[in-house]
Amino acid sequence: MIAVLDFGGQYAHLIADRIRRLRVYAEILPSDASPRRLQDVEGIVLSGGPASVYDPEAPPFDEEVLELGVPVLGICYGHQLMAYVLGGEVRPGGTREYGVARLQVLEEDEVLRGLGPSETVWMSHGDQVVRVPPGFRVLARTPDCPVAAMGDPERKLYGLQFHPEVTHTPKGMRVLDNFLEVCGARRTWDMERFLEGIEEEIRRKVGGRKVFLLVSGGVDSTVSFVLLTKVLGKDRVYGLFVDNGFLRKGEREQVEGTLGTFGRVHTVDASEDFLRAVEGVVDPEEKRRRIGETFVRVMRREADALGLNPEEWVLGQGTIYPDTIESGGTRNSAVIKTHHNRVEAIKRLLEEGRVVEPLSQLYKDEVRRVGERLGLPEDVVWRHPFPGPGLAVRVLCSDGKGFPFPEELSEGVEKVADKFGLEAEVLPIRSVGVQGDFRTYAHPVLISGEADWGTLEEVSTSITNSVEGVNRVVWELTPLKARRPMRATLTRERLDLLREADFRAHEVLRGWGLEREVWQMPVVLVPLGDGGETVVLRPVCSQEAMTAQFAKLPLEAVHEMAEAVLSVPGVGAVLYDVTHKPPGTIEWE
Repeated sequence: MIAVLDFGGQYAHLIADRIRRLRVYAEILPSDASPRRLQDVEGIVLSGGPASVYDPEAPPFDEEVLELGVPVLGICYGHQLMAYVLGGEVRPGGTREYGVARLQVLEEDEVLRGLGPSETVWMSHGDQVVRVPPGFRVLARTPDCPVAAMGDPERKLYGLQFHPEVTHTPKGMRVLDNFLEVCGARRTWDMERFLEGIEEEIRRKVGGRKVFLLVSGGVDSTVSFVLLTKVLGKDRVYGLFVDNGFLRKGEREQVEGTLGTFGRVHTVDASEDFLRAVEGVVDPEEKRRRIGETFVRVMRREADALGLNPEEWVLGQGTIYPDTIESGGTRNSAVIKTHHNRVEAIKRLLEEGRVVEPLSQLYKDEVRRVGERLGLPEDVVWRHPFPGPGLAVRVLCSDGKGFPFPEELSEGVEKVADKFGLEAEVLPIRSVGVQGDFRTYAHPVLISGEADWGTLEEVSTSITNSVEGVNRVVWELTPLKARRPMRATLTRERLDLLREADFRAHEVLRGWGLEREVWQMPVVLVPLGDGGETVVLRPVCSQEAMTAQFAKLPLEAVHEMAEAVLSVPGVGAVLYDVTHKPPGTIEWE
């Protein structure tokens, strides 16, 4: 077994997932797991995390773990922690690194075996190791990080500043496989055994009760619904589909048609409840909280109307692991955004043992594999992810005042963009991001001018890495005539406007045969404009949603999409999000 010590990193559980894919069992343990508990494991991984190793409030860690003689791999925070406690030096970097970086391999040691002299890697850090501990050698670096990998082969201790566990480090699986070879790990794990464990856990947790499940038609809730029905039987699983008024065009009919073939589903139109709940709300976290609380109220009301005895029923949810991580659901993790299935009312039910979440330890790609094993149709399994709060978190709201910013922020982004022959300006709005495992709520930057995808990627990365106070970059597809924020809240009219813009954008995507080329394409309504609102296209490529790259679609398709969206009455401008995750989350809220 490989033990992954969780320091609160966004990708901690992803490390275990990737190791399991290499057929080695991995288990997440708390950061302060005792040496006694770890003495029989085959290897240890120290995860990333949002803290600084020199912070007095840093997560607890028993330094004797590094003296067990067991191979240890530190990743990001874990890399810095290893250096710090063994006598190296860690301090804030002159330049932060978020997203793609170029790794220069100096020494092809055991963990870097098979890598070329230069490799693409994925970074998300502000601190860095500037001096390695005694006995360690520097194995790799990047232009902005002098110690991107280090190792002490005699003690089998290794540290990586980059993230090998994410799909955007192309040779990352090779690095993890190399570490497993160092550990001499046994390759006995498979997904079938894991699924059997999930099914047994469902039976144990539910007992003799029944499950009342909120279903949205998305991949997660659909797979949960079908899995629960398979394990417990149709008579013990009842699906509630809530039309919250935040659905996409034609979605209610599509969902009812799909889910009705698998089990019992009841539909309720609660759109007025949800619109009243968010009336006048501008703050994205407050919006998510109110939507989550409304889901619970509607669920309870419908359960009462159906005569369901609460002592005989538990709540089912399609929660997956990124939902828990981004909601700050593990001990050392930071809140990125509160998911609707992690509001206080749900947390209370969890504490009471009245919630079953069969997919809570899985990522989206694993959920799809479970869906395939359950025999779900391809169009259901590969449906683009859609957030539980729906279009409500894709309609940005504003009090009309916007968010002011200092002049030096504008000067900083203009200076970077000028190097690429582009114009840049800070927008007076904010969106959610994730930088160094922390949530950020910061300004987007608008880039104007002709450029190819490679240039846009470079300028976007340079701006978000070097200029504090921004976490996202958008490219101007059609002229943005007014930069001032409009007073705008969540109304049925704005939702209808976005519904139509979203529908037309996805029509073009389908017409070009690009739906499977992208993981997801949020279409976002932004309250900027004069006589018309601004729409942002956000197509991304990902596998598990913990990291993502903006999609580099054919420019002809992009411009056709922009024209289609601009033809919607009420739309005044169209932008394209050219930000990776990190530093920007996939959704804007």
